[in-house]
Amino acid sequence: MIAATIGKIFLDAYNEKFKSNYSAKEFFVEKYYETFFNHNKYMMSAGNSPLENPKISWDKMRTGQIPYETVEKRNNRFTKTVEKIDAGPADASIAIGFPTLDLTATTSGQVTNLNLPIATDDIYLSWIGSGLGIGVQSGLSLLFSNKQILLDLFEGWQVYRDYLNNTPDLRGNQINTWNGQWIAHRYDKLSYDATSPTASFNPFGAMKDEGMEVNSQSWTKVLIGIARNYPESKLIAYVYSLGQMNITVGFVPFDLPRIRQPFELYDKYFGTTKREQVEQLFGTAMGFTKACQMGAIGVNALEPKGFRDCMDKGVVPKYNSTEEEKTINFNTYQIWLLAMLNNEQLWGKAQQIATTLKSYSLSDQNAKKVKSQEVTNLLASVNKKQFIESLIQIVQGSPETDQLAEIAEIIHTMPVDNVPYFLTLIRFQYSVVNKKS
Repeated sequence: MIAATIGKIFLDAYNEKFKSNYSAKEFFVEKYYETFFNHNKYMMSAGNSPLENPKISWDKMRTGQIPYETVEKRNNRFTKTVEKIDAGPADASIAIGFPTLDLTATTSGQVTNLNLPIATDDIYLSWIGSGLGIGVQSGLSLLFSNKQILLDLFEGWQVYRDYLNNTPDLRGNQINTWNGQWIAHRYDKLSYDATSPTASFNPFGAMKDEGMEVNSQSWTKVLIGIARNYPESKLIAYVYSLGQMNITVGFVPFDLPRIRQPFELYDKYFGTTKREQVEQLFGTAMGFTKACQMGAIGVNALEPKGFRDCMDKGVVPKYNSTEEEKTINFNTYQIWLLAMLNNEQLWGKAQQIATTLKSYSLSDQNAKKVKSQEVTNLLASVNKKQFIESLIQIVQGSPETDQLAEIAEIIHTMPVDNVPYFLTLIRFQYSVVNKKS
C-alpha cells in the first residue's frame, strides 16, 4: 500500500509543478495508461489485472511468431480494468502492492480481518506509485517520498517509452530497472546534459537470445547520484520487490552526507579523472540486501571488496604505483578508512606515523634487522593493546620519543571502534612510504 502513498505525493507534486488539477483516476487514464500500457510493449507488467494479455509475449512478437495486437483489444482490457477498480474490492489483481485474496499465495501479506476502508483513488495511486520504484542490481527496488526525486523519475518515463517504440529488439516491462539507470544518469553532473538528456547514456545490454534489455544499475551508483544532489539530506526509502513472490525489506534510512563523503575525499586527494572506476569499487564488499540489514545505510555499507584481511589480520598491503588498477584499489581502501574515521586530520597523522616508523626502521645498524622487525610487529597490531605494547619497544630504542609519545596518545585516546580503522590506515600509508623510499 506504500505505492499508493508515493503515488499521492507524486501526483500532488505534478499538479503543483504543471499547474494542473488531475485526480488519481484522471491521471491514470490520461497520462499513466497512455505512457505505460497503450502500446504494443508495456513499460511494466500489469500482473493479474485485465490489462495483462497472457496470450501476447514480447519474445513471440519480436520473432514474428504472432502479430501485434489490435488497438480495440487493448482498449477492451483497459475498460475492464477501470470497471474492476471502480467496483472493488482492492486486491493484488487491480492494486499494486496490495495482498492477494488467496491467503496461501506467495504474494499474500498485509492481511487482516479488519475491514479497512480503501478509497478507489488509492488503487489508481498504487499504479502511479509503482512506476516510480528505483530498481538496483540486487533485484530490490526503492521508493522515495521526496517530491523532486519523483518528478525527476517522471522525466524518464517518456524517454523509456520512446526507446521501447523505436527499438524493436528492446524488451519491455522494465520500468524499475530503467528508473535505476535513469536516476543515476540524471544525477551525474559530469555526464548529464539537460539539452540532450540521452547523450552519453547507454543503459542497454544484450540478452542471450540476441534481444536487448535495460541493464541493472548498482545501488551505489544510484545512491551517490542522489547524495550529490541532496547534500544535506537524510532520506528514507521503502525497499521491496514485487514478483512471483513479494519481498518487503522495510523502511531504510540513507545517510546521504556520509554516503557522499568517501567520493568527495577521493576527489580531493586523488582527483576526479578515474571517478567511474572508483564508483564501481565502493560498496562491493556486500550486496544491497546485506547492507539494508545494518538498519541504516551510510559510509559503512560502502566498504570495498578485498581489503578486510588488512584490518582483521594486520596484513600490510602492497603498493604499486605503476599499475593503475591496483593503485585505484589501494587508494579506494585508504579513502574508505578515512571516511569511516570521519576525521580528516587523521590522514596527515597516519602519514606522519608511517614516516616516523620508516625512519626508525632505516636506522637499524644491526645485521639482524631488529628495528625493522619491531616495526613489522607494530604494524601487525589489530587492537589498541597490541599497538601500545609494541610501541613501547620502539620508544626504548628511538631518539624520536616526542613523536612516538604523540602516536601513543592518539591511539590511547581514540574511541575503541575507530582504532582498527586507524591502524589499518597507518599500514596503508606505511606501504606508500616504504615503496617510495
